[in-house]
Amino acid sequence: MTTKLSAGALAGLPAKVGRPQYDSAALTPGIMHFGVGNFHRAHQAVYLDDLFNTGEGHDWAIVGAGVFAGEKAGHDRLAAQDWLTTVVEQDEDGRSARVTGAMIDFVEPADIAAIVARLADPAIRIVSLTITEGGYFIDPASGHFDPAHPDIVADASNPAAPKTVFGLILAGLVRRRSRGIAPFTVMSCDNIPHNGRVTSEGVIGLARLIDKDLAGWVEKNVAFPNAMVDRITPATSDRERRILAGEFGVDDAWPVFCEPFRQWVLEDRFTNGRPALEKVGVQFVKDVSPYETMKIRILNGGHATIAYPAGLMDVHFVHEAMQEPLVAAFLDKLEHEEIIPVVPPVPDTDLEDYYRLIVKRFANPEIGDTVRRLCLDGSNRQPKFIIPTIADRLKAGRGVAGLALESALWCRYCFGTTDSGAVTEPNDPNWDRMQATAKKAKDDPSAWLAMEDIYGDVGHAPAFVQAFSHALKELWANGTRETLTRYLGGRL
Repeated sequence: MTTKLSAGALAGLPAKVGRPQYDSAALTPGIMHFGVGNFHRAHQAVYLDDLFNTGEGHDWAIVGAGVFAGEKAGHDRLAAQDWLTTVVEQDEDGRSARVTGAMIDFVEPADIAAIVARLADPAIRIVSLTITEGGYFIDPASGHFDPAHPDIVADASNPAAPKTVFGLILAGLVRRRSRGIAPFTVMSCDNIPHNGRVTSEGVIGLARLIDKDLAGWVEKNVAFPNAMVDRITPATSDRERRILAGEFGVDDAWPVFCEPFRQWVLEDRFTNGRPALEKVGVQFVKDVSPYETMKIRILNGGHATIAYPAGLMDVHFVHEAMQEPLVAAFLDKLEHEEIIPVVPPVPDTDLEDYYRLIVKRFANPEIGDTVRRLCLDGSNRQPKFIIPTIADRLKAGRGVAGLALESALWCRYCFGTTDSGAVTEPNDPNWDRMQATAKKAKDDPSAWLAMEDIYGDVGHAPAFVQAFSHALKELWANGTRETLTRYLGGRL
């Protein structure tokens, strides 16, 4: 027997299911969040739920928002259960479930007027974002905002009817400014290096296209704190819904399954106040850079390292990839020989201990994270997770054989078939371009590196060009298994 999740059903849930120790109906809004997906509901919303459970911060509840009409499906699922979410943590020791109630509303996605009105509400003091790496209009080669992007150009020409997150944020700030309301903080929770700076470049960059005076006001008055966020959170499928119903008796249309580990390191720079999240485990620091570099290069770079060979070998789950000796050994060799040696020191952190924790997290058999998810969106992720490490090693005159192989594996993956001949379904926003380029690169590896918006100067560095070309030819001649074997044996 299962209980359909709703506010009225909380008291009747099985005793082993945790639930809010506060009345969600008594909360008031303080944060508007764009991108109400699994990661947000397993991370920021959980930290706030923890804070609310202490009896504090009840004026910092979340109002969801979405730019795209496609986000309506998630909106409707959550609306039907009074914005509640069941979060299931799982590892080799078992599973635990809790219902979180930090969200109290969710503006209809793509309802521009309603979103701007809510952004102008004085109660909203923070606007947070999880809009994925591809949502920031970044030129991959330079790592900076691209003011020529068609969506940005469209918002600049019609700021009264914005279609992007940055356009909506600006519209809300313009209205607050005209009414004498203090601006909100804009807080990125996305997995991007210097995410606060990147967000400020987007918002201020769009403002410059509209009104230079507005841009100056935003630059002077709005805080964009940098943050490092971490929690492995797979997509929800019928598998997770069945497990939740079977083990915990909860019928949740959109539960979140995740690992027990979570981390949030946040720059303590806010325009208009903030919740006391330090009381529930958030690390507030002056400089997030060392933490985010560590995480993005060792963890996210590690994900990329195992993703493409596993995908080419038809491995489905991430924990199964870690059980494949060649993949696990590739990760270990590449991390220790090329990635970790160019990661700057991190306060109070041993990089080897951090890496060992990551290996344990990747190998967690209960998460159900998929290799395909890790392979997703390489055209946006590689320039952030892998290519900066290549650039640092080249600058220092160090070898890049392993990183070149990782990049060649990505290229081979984008060709669109695995080593067995199985078709790889499109798995990148730019899949058509990536696949066409990968097909050219089969005979001419330089075609892949010629994507300057992705590789920049790295694609022209002789040492990398040579190593990449050799690795890609080896993959085509011998397949993934043999190529990894040769690399691990020092024969690549």
